[in-house]
Amino acid sequence: MAPEYDADRPDPPHAGTGGVRERRRAPWWVKMLAFFTGLLLLFFAVTRLDLVPGLDDVFGSETKDRTGPAVLKSIRDMSSYQAASGNFQVVVDLEKDTKYVPDAIKGTRTLFVGAGTVGASVDLGGIGDDAVTVNEERTRAEIRLPHAKLGKPALDADRSYTVSKQRGLLDRLGDFISDNPGSEQAVNKLAVRHIGDAAKESGLVSRAERNTTGMLQGLLTSLGFKEVTVVYGDK
Repeated sequence: MAPEYDADRPDPPHAGTGGVRERRRAPWWVKMLAFFTGLLLLFFAVTRLDLVPGLDDVFGSETKDRTGPAVLKSIRDMSSYQAASGNFQVVVDLEKDTKYVPDAIKGTRTLFVGAGTVGASVDLGGIGDDAVTVNEERTRAEIRLPHAKLGKPALDADRSYTVSKQRGLLDRLGDFISDNPGSEQAVNKLAVRHIGDAAKESGLVSRAERNTTGMLQGLLTSLGFKEVTVVYGDK
């Protein structure tokens, strides 16, 4: 039996007849994701182009000047800066006599030329956090350092030699029976002491501080500073 035909009911759409299908709506979470994505992109565009003055204050942005600590770390990394070195040569005339005994029997005299080096350095590794001050414009810096100090004299065996050595009869006999390195040590120690005294009077410390000042001024000038002051003083 054929179905009844209702004239008031429209015919269903058929393929190829141009019928309109119902569009599916996007879920709510997709719309929210698109909304917040657009808002985020707008925020980055505004802050990047600085279109809204004072926006940094609204979001609590903070600018920190780390120039001082960065420079301080660079200086500390140098640890002990060997700023100067001096070469010295001394003539040691060491004589040992025995009372009431002629030198021909008991006594020695040694003429020794001692050559060595002494270094002067500035301790940069132990400076405090307040050792470097920088102005707000980052054009002027002041550095406070300890005074330079002399190192221990180092005797150069290749350049040191004995000019002459006079010994009495008993001293010659003693050297023949057994070695006597004590006399050589006494001459070397005396030479080292005289070289150290010569270094103290040579102005090597002042030169080391001048060289350190020049080095730091060159370093900070390359970082953009216009005026660099270095002050020395032991706390």
